Amino acid sequence: MGIRGRIHSVETFGTVDGPGVRYVVFLQGCALRCKFCHNPDTWQRTCGKEVDSEVMIREVVSYRSFIRSGGLTISGGEPLLQSDFTEDILLRARAEHIHTAVDTAGSVPLDHSRQALAAADLILLDIKSIDDGQCWSLTGRGNAETLATLEYLEEIGKRVWLRHVLVPGWTLDVRLLSKLADHLAPFRCIEQVELLPFHKMGEYKWKELGYRYALLGTPEPTGEEIAMARQIMLDRGLSVLVRDHDFTTVSKKIG
Repeated sequence: MGIRGRIHSVETFGTVDGPGVRYVVFLQGCALRCKFCHNPDTWQRTCGKEVDSEVMIREVVSYRSFIRSGGLTISGGEPLLQSDFTEDILLRARAEHIHTAVDTAGSVPLDHSRQALAAADLILLDIKSIDDGQCWSLTGRGNAETLATLEYLEEIGKRVWLRHVLVPGWTLDVRLLSKLADHLAPFRCIEQVELLPFHKMGEYKWKELGYRYALLGTPEPTGEEIAMARQIMLDRGLSVLVRDHDFTTVSKKIG
């Protein structure tokens, strides 16, 4: 028997959550309330389906031939809220010689998340905003834990793909992007910065759940704005990947 946790959905042929083709497990529960979230149905910790980590890894292994070029990614929600469950899946995947990644906002204190972070081969770290005040307004939490997580990943030499959503009127701002780029430039652990243009593909979920969508009138970034953000990162010597709308994958809900 393994450790039990709550799963929202899975994607058996993911291509944007780490290198290669990946089996992506979306865990249930998130403490953030990002205004641009495209998966608000993952927020509530008591929803989803309870599964055993041993059963989960057997399912992943059954897709070994399909994910041979990639591996397993644990996403959410916020997977580090279920740190013991996440760590156990990662360690079982390692024993099966399957590459692993964790997609996280790094918002869980290191006292709770350190071991799970260390167990992954790659961390996809999402910095919501480099400005702490804006981060509070945008997500309901500050960025101190996220920045501390990045420091820890640098300390242990963990591979990191840094993610940042470009939201017009919020994070898509020359001053803030420059501040973010200046902060990221010294980190040797960051292999690439993924810029994710804001979109409204998850807006319908907010309506279905009865939540007010605060960014209703927010436009999607223009090509010129995205190019500007990309250039700011490149000017600091950072490797940059711009994701199109395909970074939102279609997942299969469990339960």
